[in-house]
Amino acid sequence: MPHPFATLTPDLVLDAVESLGYLSDARVLALNSYENRVYQVGIEDETPLIAKFYRPARWSDAAIREEHSFSAELAECDVPVVAPLVRDGETLFEHAGFRFALFPRRGGRAPEPGNLDQLYRLGQLLGRLHAVGASRPFEHREALAVPNFGHASLATLLDGNFIPRSLLPAYESVARDLLKRLDALFASVRYTPIRLHGDCHPGNLLHRDDAFHVVDLDDCRMGPAVQDLWMMLAGERHERLSQLAELVDGYQEFHDFASRELPLIEGLRALRLMHYSAWLARRWDDPAFPMSFPWFGTERYWGEQILMLREQLAALDEEPLKLF
Repeated sequence: MPHPFATLTPDLVLDAVESLGYLSDARVLALNSYENRVYQVGIEDETPLIAKFYRPARWSDAAIREEHSFSAELAECDVPVVAPLVRDGETLFEHAGFRFALFPRRGGRAPEPGNLDQLYRLGQLLGRLHAVGASRPFEHREALAVPNFGHASLATLLDGNFIPRSLLPAYESVARDLLKRLDALFASVRYTPIRLHGDCHPGNLLHRDDAFHVVDLDDCRMGPAVQDLWMMLAGERHERLSQLAELVDGYQEFHDFASRELPLIEGLRALRLMHYSAWLARRWDDPAFPMSFPWFGTERYWGEQILMLREQLAALDEEPLKLF
């Protein structure tokens, strides 16, 4: 059977946008997105809009609306975030079987790796985001945890026969060893889950006109606050220590950072590695994925994954990053 997104043609995208009262100029530009489908749509005599079509069956309507409500809550608190547009009191719409939302177009550049001044300001931004996020929990969105990001990811990969037979024993062995360590780690570290961005890599914190703004809350969920900070760190240990200090200095101007969460960083990195492979496997029936990720399933890819998981096992034995 054809994938559901196969019917999402440019004409359908234009029809969906115009169903909300906009007059398009018939220009549609597909943007770089795999989980959902995202398009820039030209609007007559106005700035183009961004139309995001949600992957069928991924999130419930309630979970998507909760994402939108979180965006609106952040915007109301003057946190610079690209929130969905509201039409007649609604942000989630349906057309021809697709759920979609519209956003204003906001461009920008990703932060410069290791730029301490930018890290201080990013810390301020994330502190403001988490001050809002900690005020109440999500009700309809899943949490980041070892069972769903770790154990479920391994089950997906083993059940789907995605790992080459020659490397299967090595991958399964290191993955199971790692999951035992992660179960123990997350049980031993005390943290209070809050509402997070959830996928806070540098490409989702864009810089323009000497200011940063947050984009793409599609993966927002409950979890430890450090999840939104660790992907800002890069380089050798001494470099990451100085970067962490700047990040947290800015963060704590708006929200208290619990340093007891720092031992979770390498565990969260391990979960992201496993979840990424499982994400590719779960989406392999989408024709966009074999075209865009042709190396998935190759021995080279899985050999690299085995090496990275082994490195994560070793990293869990190292002293966690600390604040000085």
